[in-house]
Amino acid sequence: MTWTNPPPAEGPPNRRSAVAGALLRLAPRLPSFESGVVIDRALASPGLRGAAPETAARLALIAYARHVFTEYDDLLAEGYDRDSARHFVLDDLNEALSGWGAAPVPEDAEDAAEGDA
Repeated sequence: MTWTNPPPAEGPPNRRSAVAGALLRLAPRLPSFESGVVIDRALASPGLRGAAPETAARLALIAYARHVFTEYDDLLAEGYDRDSARHFVLDDLNEALSGWGAAPVPEDAEDAAEGDA
């Protein structure tokens, strides 16, 4: 009688599925059309490639909300530095996150999402 190891029940989940699952847990009310954009951003960002799926999803979500739902880019264009612009849009950012069921960004957080200049 020869013993062999049974095949694994499931291979490791692919990166997209892992990030999508994490995003669903982090922001359960995020509309599906927006979740696709956030997932794409997490997968495309060189700085998030090695991050845990939860970290990649969270940072991509924050970056997406900051650029789309706040005046962040306008403040940068007006000459504000990144930290100042982030300070001024924090309430709007947290309002968007809250609407999706996601945790807010603390006021003293130094959130450094790659590609989020």
